[in-house]
Amino acid sequence: MNLWLATSRLYGSRIARFRGLLLAALAVVVLSAGNANAQSQTISGNTPGFVSMGKDVGAEDSSKSIRVTLWLHPHNKSSLDHLAKELYDANSTNYRHWLKPAELKTEFAPTEEDVNTVKQFLLERNLKVVSVGPANFSVTAQGTVSEVERAFSVKIDKFNVGAESHRSNTGDPTIEGPASAIVAAVYGLDDYAFSHPVQQVKDLFSSKPGTAKSLHGAGTDGIFYSGQCFPGTETETFTTSGTLPFATYSGNAFGQATGGLGSLPPCGYDPAEIYTAYNLNGLYAKGFHGEGQTIVILDWYGSTHVTQDANLFSSLNKLPPLTPSNFNISYYPYNCNCQEVSAEINLDVEWAHAIAPGANIVLLVPPSPSFADVDNATVYAITYGLGNTISGSFGAPERILSPVILNQENLIAELAAVSGISTNYSSGDYGDFIALGIPPTVSAPADLPFATGVGGVSLALNTDNSIAWQAGWGNNETAIVAPPSLGGYVVDPPIHFGFAFGSGGGPSGYFAKPRFQKGVPGSVRQVPDISWLADPFTGAEIVIFDGTDEAIEVIGGTSLATPMFSGLWAIANQEAGVPLGQAAPYLYSMPAGTITDIVPVISPTSPTGIIQDTNAPYFHHYSAPQLAKAGVFPLNPPKYFYSAIYHSPFDFEWDIVTFGTDSSLTIHAGWDNVTGLGTPNGQAFADAFTLKP
Repeated sequence: MNLWLATSRLYGSRIARFRGLLLAALAVVVLSAGNANAQSQTISGNTPGFVSMGKDVGAEDSSKSIRVTLWLHPHNKSSLDHLAKELYDANSTNYRHWLKPAELKTEFAPTEEDVNTVKQFLLERNLKVVSVGPANFSVTAQGTVSEVERAFSVKIDKFNVGAESHRSNTGDPTIEGPASAIVAAVYGLDDYAFSHPVQQVKDLFSSKPGTAKSLHGAGTDGIFYSGQCFPGTETETFTTSGTLPFATYSGNAFGQATGGLGSLPPCGYDPAEIYTAYNLNGLYAKGFHGEGQTIVILDWYGSTHVTQDANLFSSLNKLPPLTPSNFNISYYPYNCNCQEVSAEINLDVEWAHAIAPGANIVLLVPPSPSFADVDNATVYAITYGLGNTISGSFGAPERILSPVILNQENLIAELAAVSGISTNYSSGDYGDFIALGIPPTVSAPADLPFATGVGGVSLALNTDNSIAWQAGWGNNETAIVAPPSLGGYVVDPPIHFGFAFGSGGGPSGYFAKPRFQKGVPGSVRQVPDISWLADPFTGAEIVIFDGTDEAIEVIGGTSLATPMFSGLWAIANQEAGVPLGQAAPYLYSMPAGTITDIVPVISPTSPTGIIQDTNAPYFHHYSAPQLAKAGVFPLNPPKYFYSAIYHSPFDFEWDIVTFGTDSSLTIHAGWDNVTGLGTPNGQAFADAFTLKP
């Protein structure tokens, strides 16, 4: 009771409203502590999903040194859940009364006593304690594989998972003694990690990414790619070294001529074009650029020349420079000194800055993409109040992960949500993941009920930079003429390479439907919530140091859509005059005109083809759906699509590229599993929050 009185004096009426819940939770803790010495807990769901999908190829090297991170249960979880509901309920007296970092830690964080109990467990098992995570939510230790196996009563083997090799525990770990009532999850028994969904266009025949770079030495005028990705229709006739087979293809054209330079993307959008397309100029004219807001960009390793690159990008696009007053790089828990040239980080920083040029940016860099490092960095951002928006352009297939990781990450997102912070995550670039040999699934952490999942679209502009059409991002490709390096022959019949990449989405296999998705089909969490530009065929320009000089590349992926949305969310917070918290709960009740619904795109001039060869019948006719066959195999003629003839500037092959065909995912009116609710209508979207209660 003394603890209760002290806390209530400090935080007043808010704690009083939850007094009954807190006392009930404390009673449970007391009862658990009384039996702690006799406890032994097997942490159910602490084995990753890939163990059941991969091939066990034997024991991991027992002498290998690995790190494990033990996550501790929060205190008063039922109170946290109740508070999370009230903070987003406009009828509650707690509506938007966000917790400050000190309140969050006092009310819900594990205690020093909890940490010491977990440390004792680790030390008794010959594991070296390396660090304690922010706000006592985790403890990290190091030891050999054999020591870890004994400590947690597990066996750690190596598994072949598709083309990758990973270690993993073969069964759930056990925690013995007093720590068993405190530990919620054990990370690090397996070595699966997050990855980036950043994309560039690839050559079909070589399967290598296109160079996708400008000439070196971009000056103050820059080298900008055309914003006209679809210049009209064309008819192209081909021969095979002057002989049969012949081919004629007619229909939509994609991309601009590169003047014979090669290696230059056929098109790409700069910020000015995006401002017009998505109605952002009106916001800027009214003085809303994100001033007073901070976007936290979370990414590992770091990008060696990011400040230099971003400032050239800013100069070329007439944006304010990034200086120590509005841009900070922070390393947590330490600087690994392992920086590399990272297109992902440059993309995130440059396009968050492009959309919200008045916002501050904190680039928060953990030392690795491990779940432990990234999650600890996220907790650090929350408990130190670094910003109201956290932008994460990374993910991992939900089905691959363990349930305890999903639970832990949703808890972290919940801590952000009650602190008035929106965690925005990319929905992935591989559709339903079947193309990667994984059964249909969604990307985590975009799947978290307390996060906001951001999907992607393809974008076509008119000559005045207004939107001609948007399609749910999903590309399929068909080769029709081989590159000159392979003889430049007519491909007879055309080779269907199938699904290339597309927006991730679909139903979670783990999380129940959150309240804000009550109007969405199904009984589970659906991904994504909203979308923005992502297709690398209609991608965005970035500046990046390529090892010799700064160059301008065209990049796509939901890694592009996410920082763009995070920038707009910062402006929405500015207009509201108060932190808004998690974005997703607002999106499903936005006024008409604030979000543009993405519907199927159908073109009457999608390419058709005729090939003449020596096989009867001598003329082979290919309809637009036949050339645009889509899927992961078997391939099927799509019903709704836009396709175009594409002359690759990377190896000069000719292809048919299809837009709006995303694995098994489909685009339709209303919410769909490719684009969510649609794309934001910039000014109307942010203005909807002006002076709202």
